[in-house]
Amino acid sequence: MNKLKQLWKTNRQLVLFILLMSVFRSAVADWYSVPTGSMQPTIKEGDRIVVDKMAYDLRVPFSDISILATAEPSRGEVVVFESAAANKRLIKRVIGLPGDTVSLHNEVLFINGQALDYAVISNDSQQLLAKENLFGLIHDIRIEKTASNNLSDFSPITVPDNHYLVMGDNRRNSADSRVYGFVPRAELKGKATSIAFSLDYDDYYLPRTERFFTSLYHQ
Repeated sequence: MNKLKQLWKTNRQLVLFILLMSVFRSAVADWYSVPTGSMQPTIKEGDRIVVDKMAYDLRVPFSDISILATAEPSRGEVVVFESAAANKRLIKRVIGLPGDTVSLHNEVLFINGQALDYAVISNDSQQLLAKENLFGLIHDIRIEKTASNNLSDFSPITVPDNHYLVMGDNRRNSADSRVYGFVPRAELKGKATSIAFSLDYDDYYLPRTERFFTSLYHQ
């Protein structure tokens, strides 16, 4: 017992720091690595994404129990969620809110009958890069011309209550609501806000310093 007391006295600051950091990462904010390119060009493989876990809910630490709903997602926000349909954690962009009617025709999104505006950045035989104006929130999208266009169109569909329609910015290479269906409100874990740091998987994991501490949102 004396040894335990001495051990606690010697290491209590470290133990308290680890406990507080664990609570912080569980309920307040955390960072996640991105293993796929479904959100390119906004998010690349190797990015470490900062996630605000209090953006939508205040939760009991180390649990999924919501004490208080703090806000609702807005169109254009990038969200992290634990998808039961996909059986894994996903990161996508909110496109449709509850009650919205959304469709996609030849890569062009229509929300409640209104086509979004697009400005082409580059266009070659391999891919098209464009800026999509999601009712004031402008972000980049990527369309790989060599990929299947099976996800390039869908008929009008209305988002049910307490659900969201999400899509990846890499439109032909993203398994999202077009594959797994709407995202239930309860599956949301937080709002992705910025890139903490980034490692280039194709270049010996060297850091991409130009991506350090950059926001995911550019008006």
